[in-house]
Amino acid sequence: MTYHFDPELAPFAPRMRPLDYADPDGARAGLREVMARQPAYEPVSRVLVEDRRVPVPGGPGVTVRLYRPVDRSGPRPALVFPHWGGFLTGDLETSRTAATRIADQVGAVVVSPDYRLAPEHPFPAGLQDCYAALEWTAADADRLGVDRERIGVGGFSAGGGLAAALALRSRDRQGPPVRCLSLLFPQLDDRLETVSARSFVDTPMLDRGNLVLSWKHYLGGGRPSPYAAPARAEELRGLPPAFVGVCEYDPLRDEGITFAHRLIQAGVQTELVHYPGTFHGSLGVAHAAVSRRMVADQIDALRRGLAA
Repeated sequence: MTYHFDPELAPFAPRMRPLDYADPDGARAGLREVMARQPAYEPVSRVLVEDRRVPVPGGPGVTVRLYRPVDRSGPRPALVFPHWGGFLTGDLETSRTAATRIADQVGAVVVSPDYRLAPEHPFPAGLQDCYAALEWTAADADRLGVDRERIGVGGFSAGGGLAAALALRSRDRQGPPVRCLSLLFPQLDDRLETVSARSFVDTPMLDRGNLVLSWKHYLGGGRPSPYAAPARAEELRGLPPAFVGVCEYDPLRDEGITFAHRLIQAGVQTELVHYPGTFHGSLGVAHAAVSRRMVADQIDALRRGLAA
């Protein structure tokens, strides 16, 4: 299929091949290599980074990495920010650049959980870890210097799917109130029936084959749940205000658009942005104008969503 990529992204598209999700260990090593080549956010001296261990009911506990702006006083907002990686790759280092940038530019404490990965730990293990991180952030808000009334959730790709699931679960369980929801190219629907999911079989970074494997690993043969695949949720009323950004040549494009439309129809204040010429994860081509715009939109939406 012919793709009309943004001119600044086009030279990089052939090099950004999807990881092999049929080999989880190899895919994990591949993502670590990709992230190691990404430029670090500077200056990092404005953000204090530390790891904490958080208990998980019925689980072994989860390590969370905190990113705290050092020059902000008073209770600050917080963002629980699961990393990306198709539910089966990624670790505490994966989201370092994005989380540091958010902490510095938004002034929020970013909480990044090192959640358990599929296929060794299929759903709901990863979500349980992320939800424990959300509950811990709210419960320990005073000690963390966090305003418990301004805790948001957000993520990219699979991290976005986990963030949407956190908002749903917290609403349904009357858990910690979630102030805002920030999603960039989120992975939300295991059915893979949209036009983009059926059409984009050979796109950079993520293609249909990997999506099929991602959901197979994550669901582990279990029955799909709205907390695993938030697009399956029948009721979206009561979710927090949302920002949803999608990439044009991404198999996940249409499920993100549909989810945003359903939020709007449910009365949820929602901003939807479609980025022409982009592909899944093209944000990694950081110098491109469209990538800078995507980052700026995310930061602006978080500032507004977490404002006092």
